[in-house]
Amino acid sequence: MSYLPDLQAYLDDLLRSRERLLAAATGLDEWARADALPSEEEITRIRRLITRIKEGLGELTAAEREQIAQAVAVVRRHRAVMLGMPRIRQILPSIRAERTA
Repeated sequence: MSYLPDLQAYLDDLLRSRERLLAAATGLDEWARADALPSEEEITRIRRLITRIKEGLGELTAAEREQIAQAVAVVRRHRAVMLGMPRIRQILPSIRAERTA
């Protein structure tokens, strides 16, 4: 559930990419267009996943949906904090002996 907006954005991006590539079909080689186009299988799989999530939410009571919404808010806040934190790179010791040229 917490990834539903991301899944929807990903699906929209796939569909936009497909439309852009189909519109630019005159300037592309057939093999290049075929490799660049998002597969119909991937689009279908993402659509099914989004539908399953939405249907599952529709089967819940209002109280259960509220609990899930609160849990999703916590997960998203945590995810945003973790993604925004810079990591300190640890400097590895040099295993090469100093050479004089």
